[in-house]
Amino acid sequence: MLAWVTLETLAMLLAIAYLVLAMRENSLCWYCAFISTALYVWIFGDVSLYMESALNVYYMTMAFYGWYLWQRGGVEHSGVVICRWSPRQHFATIGAVIAASAISGYALTAYTDSRLPYLDSLTTWASVATTLMVARKVLENWLYWLVINSLSIYLYIDRELYQTAGLFALYLILSVVGYWRWREAYRQQGTAVTAADAEPLDRLAADG
Repeated sequence: MLAWVTLETLAMLLAIAYLVLAMRENSLCWYCAFISTALYVWIFGDVSLYMESALNVYYMTMAFYGWYLWQRGGVEHSGVVICRWSPRQHFATIGAVIAASAISGYALTAYTDSRLPYLDSLTTWASVATTLMVARKVLENWLYWLVINSLSIYLYIDRELYQTAGLFALYLILSVVGYWRWREAYRQQGTAVTAADAEPLDRLAADG
């Protein structure tokens, strides 16, 4: 392997592949996610970002869950389709993330040598919730990632993980693209449903 291809480089390239495939609703994204996050478990633990390391263990598990939902979930096990959450669901999610971040941030401050424990906790718990949204194809997940990725860039620069910081800067751009692609797909789903609902009426009209 070329000398410049470090573990961080490989993890970064696989993470980019994951996001590009996720934008296209391609279930192969979960394979890239599993390998990339396995590498990041080691990388983050090595620089004392313990919550980020634990987060990537969660990501590895979610790679299986996301693949299953995209391939076998939904109506008649044909895979989940893009959906939207209500304001109440978003408020509940944000409240839970803030509460969990406060608790784990305090624990990290008291019992570990973690850097930026509250920011580390916030990005971690927000990512936990948002990854679940991706697995369930909730449209607004891309908007959550915009906030998370912005905060993560500062976190990784502080720990001199410059390639990963660059990756998350790219994520900011891809998150915008991903949102527009999924929103368009969501609108097309609605059009398809309307057409399907209208078809029986058209047949009745023709018969009449």
